[in-house]
Amino acid sequence: MTPDVTVTVIVYNDAGRLPRAVESVRRQTHANIEIVISDDHSVDETPRVARELAARDPRIVYLRLEENSGGCSAPRNRAMEIARAPYLMFLDSDDELPERAVEVLLAAHRERALDFAMGAVRRVRVDSGHRTTWMPHLVAERRTLEGIEADPRLFFEHLATSKMYSRAFLDRHGLRFPEGIHYEDQLFSAQAYCLAETFTIVPEPVYRWYIEPYATGAAASISNQRHKLDNVRDRVHVQRLIDAFLAESGHAALREDKDHKFLKHDFRMYAGDLPYRDDEWLASFADLVVPYLDTLAPGAYAKLPRPERVVLQLLRDRRLEEVRTAARGLGHAVGPRRMTPDPGSGRTYWGEGVPGSEEARRELDLTELEPDACPFFAALLRHEVTSVEEGPDASVDLAVRTYDPARRLPVGPQRAVLHLSPGRRRLALPFRLAPVRPGLFEGRVRLDPAFVPLPLQGFEGVRHPVLRLRHQGQTHTGVLLAPPDFPARTARVPYRGGAAPHEVTVEPEGHDPGRLQLRWRPVGATAVLRPVARRLATPRVRKAARLAASALR
Repeated sequence: MTPDVTVTVIVYNDAGRLPRAVESVRRQTHANIEIVISDDHSVDETPRVARELAARDPRIVYLRLEENSGGCSAPRNRAMEIARAPYLMFLDSDDELPERAVEVLLAAHRERALDFAMGAVRRVRVDSGHRTTWMPHLVAERRTLEGIEADPRLFFEHLATSKMYSRAFLDRHGLRFPEGIHYEDQLFSAQAYCLAETFTIVPEPVYRWYIEPYATGAAASISNQRHKLDNVRDRVHVQRLIDAFLAESGHAALREDKDHKFLKHDFRMYAGDLPYRDDEWLASFADLVVPYLDTLAPGAYAKLPRPERVVLQLLRDRRLEEVRTAARGLGHAVGPRRMTPDPGSGRTYWGEGVPGSEEARRELDLTELEPDACPFFAALLRHEVTSVEEGPDASVDLAVRTYDPARRLPVGPQRAVLHLSPGRRRLALPFRLAPVRPGLFEGRVRLDPAFVPLPLQGFEGVRHPVLRLRHQGQTHTGVLLAPPDFPARTARVPYRGGAAPHEVTVEPEGHDPGRLQLRWRPVGATAVLRPVARRLATPRVRKAARLAASALR
């Protein structure tokens, strides 16, 4: 019997996770499927595991490439050559398909003639188990589009794995994955979006994407290898290929939308890492990226938030040290250290001095943020921890520097409060910020994790202290940017009030946005009992536990 759908599972040296991925396909509610395990010439136990899986289910075909291709494209393309079904899907060996994925997407195809159907992607953090939906605004409701021009935002959803393709559509256009380059999904998806006459989006989850943000070495995904300049080179190369395709295929009108996607997604992924790169790396990064940035549509920049435009312009001007400063805290309303008002034009600019070029003045102009007139809770303040010193027991002494470039705070000392809340109760540490010069304040505060109020059942996770200031009845809350390289300090902390001991680490966040962070890990009996209690507790039990804890306090 001819299968309805072929699901290709690509794998390379992933014998441990391959069975999970294949099992997620085997348990699909729509059973008439073909499963092709396409092995990119693995040298671990993958061949043995794959053959054992194929021996247990006649729907499984094992395909092994003669040599390693170094990417995802070749194993997918070779599998397409032998696939027997009229509809095709793709799965990576470290991910899974939800059990109704094939059923849901095939039903969309059977309702009407489609070039492809796509659905929601659930992202799962391996380290924390936290689940989110990838690009939720694009898959929030069921809809059928007559071409990507109906919603160019879909360029942001560039995953090839969230879709079921009509084989006839792919063959008609000779659409295959580009081999020999990374970020092949972006080119393949852009081509599919532009060539498709009709496609349907369904809100149901059709792919489970496991994210390991701190994986290193061979286990790191391509996106987690942003420290490699070859990674940057590949990403820019793919963008140029997409641009050429848009021009050649008559879709040049989509260029601004595609450029915006590159700035908002692709470049933004690197931007958070820039404060932690050395001068040589930053200079090489600029050499690779700036020539491409200069080709992008001006309208793509105009759609970005102003802080992101500042980072891009500083990079284009090769003001690399200032790039580090501007990139720290992106997405967290962190202000600059300095701003320059221009009396002649009435404009206010990022940094020290009025920019020299018309382009730089346009991009570094902060006037729209009303730095001297916006409500105080939105004031452009910047809080940096300049040093972290060991104090008594497990405490640390923090030296804090607050920049107030628009001079929103009154002259004189300021009462600040550091807040930290890993549980329902909050630790509040008041301290004084003393004026150093106009627009700059400094202070010191001792943070002792032993005084942080934890739940009786303990706490496991990460929290970031915030700094609060009050002025004219309004409260401003800002993140604390940590020194990028201070050594992490870990201590076993005995807690008051009945909470069990925890191992607490004070450390820099180490990546975007670079906040000061504290990490808690229960030790002893709590470490064993807490996960069990969390699984067993119903909402009613949890409410009773909270009431009991409140009474004990």
